[in-house]
Amino acid sequence: MNKFWPLMLLLAAQPAPGSELPRPDHIVIVIEENHSFTQIIGNSDARYINGLAKRGMLFTQSYGVTHPSQPNYLALFTGTTLGISSDVCPLELSGENLASMLNAKGLSFATFAQSMPTPGYAGCVYGAYVRKHNPVANWKGLERYNQPFSAFTSDFEKLPTVSFVVPDQLNDMHDGSVKQGDEWLKQNIEPYAEWAMTHNSLLILTWDENNGDADNHIATIMIGPMAKRGNNAQRVGHYNILRTISEMYGLPNLNESAHVKPIIGVWK
Repeated sequence: MNKFWPLMLLLAAQPAPGSELPRPDHIVIVIEENHSFTQIIGNSDARYINGLAKRGMLFTQSYGVTHPSQPNYLALFTGTTLGISSDVCPLELSGENLASMLNAKGLSFATFAQSMPTPGYAGCVYGAYVRKHNPVANWKGLERYNQPFSAFTSDFEKLPTVSFVVPDQLNDMHDGSVKQGDEWLKQNIEPYAEWAMTHNSLLILTWDENNGDADNHIATIMIGPMAKRGNNAQRVGHYNILRTISEMYGLPNLNESAHVKPIIGVWK
């Protein structure tokens, strides 16, 4: 027998580098609107975002699930579009979702939606706030998880386990410019991004969909001490992000996210 055979068996049993998933104390997912990968990456109006990409992992083959906006948010929150193919509001939905799964594990969740007037607000539109970008608002009993962005604490240790941050339509690039959205992120998210790099915390910046093109190619960036720096070409989307979060915290895999792979190969 080859004298190296026991060592070869041991090495074969070990996970590939970067395949084991970390367990962040916090994950903050910021969701931008309606721009393709090439409209963001390399765009001088997105100077801050491109700087983030160099500080973390940029996924060069990231894709939205569908068009228009609302079903993509549902995909990220509950692992399915629930057959919804429009931005119709209001919706009254049921079934398990990321918030309920985290809660069942003794963990926490919140959405922080800019320009939403009050916690638990159920209206469809308030100024530049729109409910179609805030999936948690569509479930009865989850009102406590539905918070205005003003509740996003500067004491980042107190953040929920997983947060969605939803800028309003002026600052998420939907109605405002790429530059305006980029500056909002620099002002409002950079303090957390800096803190995350020296704590066990992960920032995910992604887009709901692209500008309507059929390929739905978007930018997704992950920044944190557990994420490698560089570019990664594995194909990822909202279901992969949800699957990864579920695996990180030992949650059941929701709906379509059970049929995709978690994101591996990018972790230190």
